[in-house]
Amino acid sequence: MEEQNQATNTPPKSKQLPPDLKPFVYDYTLEDWQDWIAAAGEAKFRAGQIFEWLHVKRVSSFEEMTNLPKSLRDKLEAGFQFVTLTEIAKYQSTDGTVKFLFELADKNAIETVIMKHSYGNSVCVTTQVGCRIGCTFCASTLGGLKRDLRPGEIIAQVIKAQKMLDDSGERVSSIVIMGIGEPFENYDATMKFLRVMTHPKGLNIGQRHITVSTSGIVPNIYKFADENMQVNLAISIHAPNDALRSKLMPVNRRFPFADLIAACKYYIEKTGRRITFEYALMGGVNDQAEHAEELAQVLSGMPLSHVNLIPVNFVAERNFVRSTKNDIFNFQRILQNHKVNATIRREQGSDIAAACGQLRAKHLELKK
Repeated sequence: MEEQNQATNTPPKSKQLPPDLKPFVYDYTLEDWQDWIAAAGEAKFRAGQIFEWLHVKRVSSFEEMTNLPKSLRDKLEAGFQFVTLTEIAKYQSTDGTVKFLFELADKNAIETVIMKHSYGNSVCVTTQVGCRIGCTFCASTLGGLKRDLRPGEIIAQVIKAQKMLDDSGERVSSIVIMGIGEPFENYDATMKFLRVMTHPKGLNIGQRHITVSTSGIVPNIYKFADENMQVNLAISIHAPNDALRSKLMPVNRRFPFADLIAACKYYIEKTGRRITFEYALMGGVNDQAEHAEELAQVLSGMPLSHVNLIPVNFVAERNFVRSTKNDIFNFQRILQNHKVNATIRREQGSDIAAACGQLRAKHLELKK
């Protein structure tokens, strides 16, 4: 089943940055730096120094790497560049949520969000410029997919957030890969991001404090299960059956519901880890008692599962409305009666359009 899934339905490559563009300094893992240093004929320990300057001291130029010889700094200057994240807009919510709209070197725009919790600061990162998945209730997919982000462009979002938190002596304690784009369609960059973020000589974010969310790219769910990582997995499910899910999420036509559930069961069996199922509740669409009953039946064979119920965000270009409080609590109650663990997501940043894609969509409309 796994081999069959991985051999079919491979998504086409999205547009990339020009291949002759110099690598970003954050594109490299420590092991990549060790290889580069060896090829450059420099002392081995220099790789660790470079990695520390970038991720622990968080410098913005090679000149600041003062314990490196000038000849090595010149080589770095000639071979690499820092990621350009120009702040277009920054909004702060009454609940402490901070949302950034950044412009990249090629003038595309992405979003990054810092969320304040009782247990620390969480950063939500973007993995693609736009999205081609086409979920009918989401702002991220408006305008389609422009290109994948390079690993360094994803990493730079966390570095930028950490630099802001440095001013108050705080740190990034967790990461959610739930911003614009589908991380599992930019799989290699996402995996390199994870390896850099969790490295003990870098920001050293614990794997269990990172969650990656996918709309259900089945081959890469199998692949992720085999990575032997402790990173949390969330699946955007949003419907309890094929017919409704295909209407809400066109990706379901590529990777049918039954195949997705089979991949999830493989993940649980292989890793022994829980999966979170993200379920956006839309008034009169997928929030009725029969939907909850059907979802409970689907998840009955997966004891290591949790449903995160999300009252849908209003998007002007979409026609969906938020479920009533009664329907939300009734949906949760039905799942719990069937021994399915279910919680209702706490809203954050609603006063600053913090739901992914909303700020970028507004920016694109203004540009037009």
